[in-house]
Amino acid sequence: QVQLVESGGGLVQAGGSLRLSCTASRRIESFDVMGWYRQAPGKKRDMVSTITRAGDTNYADSVKGRITISRDNAKNTVYLQMNSLKPEDTAVYKCMGRLALGIYWGQGTRVTVSS
Repeated sequence: QVQLVESGGGLVQAGGSLRLSCTASRRIESFDVMGWYRQAPGKKRDMVSTITRAGDTNYADSVKGRITISRDNAKNTVYLQMNSLKPEDTAVYKCMGRLALGIYWGQGTRVTVSS
């Protein structure tokens, strides 16, 4: 069974930083894409950032320059470093991993940015 477990969310003031972690129950090199999505209250889920097996990254326009995705294959973990956080970044952040078998999601971690 594939499991993705997020951690690192919390409450932070505007302008602050957080680092989210997503640890997989299998080698992350087995995923062709991993990434982070977020869903704010009353809104649809949006892509924040993705990283491919080859290391290619993609970011939503709203987070470019403030957020960086990275991975540590030895720890089977994907990170999301979030700087210069804004109140509009408040959401539940979920980790995603895509395998040939399907797409898998973590349970989510809540990020709240106060103004």
